[in-house]
Amino acid sequence: MSKRVLFIVSNAHSIGPHNRRTGNYLPEVAHPYAEFERAGYAMDFASLNGDAPFLDALQLAADPDNLSFLVGPGWASMQKAKELSDVDASPSDAIFMPGGLAPMVDMPDHPLLKRVIRETYERQAVVGAVCHGPVSLLNVRLSDGRWLLAGKNISSFTNDEEENYAKADVPFELESALVKQGAIFHKADPWQPFSIADGRLVTGQNPASAKGVAEKMIKLLEAA
Repeated sequence: MSKRVLFIVSNAHSIGPHNRRTGNYLPEVAHPYAEFERAGYAMDFASLNGDAPFLDALQLAADPDNLSFLVGPGWASMQKAKELSDVDASPSDAIFMPGGLAPMVDMPDHPLLKRVIRETYERQAVVGAVCHGPVSLLNVRLSDGRWLLAGKNISSFTNDEEENYAKADVPFELESALVKQGAIFHKADPWQPFSIADGRLVTGQNPASAKGVAEKMIKLLEAA
């Protein structure tokens, strides 16, 4: 039976005191989508409030996987993403949260998102996120009261990368916030691909890491 992956995406389109335009970062959606498609998986999209999500980095549309996503069924499906409250995540074998600055706006404290992540993780499914997407893992408490992040090997967009990208726009530095909730943080040099799996939890550092996150998720899903 084909595996099913639920993409959970942000609805934010601006961030910070200067209303920097943002969205979900195109390669962080399109590259994993391409890997899951090549693996023969079914994919669904949910957004936090049900409005049409925004994409950032459209200037990278010439990349083959990005272009295929934009002109194929991927972007059309994402634009019709259902509101997360109307989606049953339980049939999904994995959930995936792409980055972009947008998740920093609406994913740190979204109660339903936290519940979906907890329930997905606790039913032995795979949870993946890349770049700023791991902000979704903040404030997720397991049924025993522990932070999901406590003692987990995690990566995300780093403080060093944020320094020269959007430090003035983000509400906090993601690396520091993850560590504060007990994550064991791992990283490569800025902008280099890096992804890591800790059990059924897979995270990646930056846009160049999105493909690796999907590959690690696929490995886990195929071993299940």
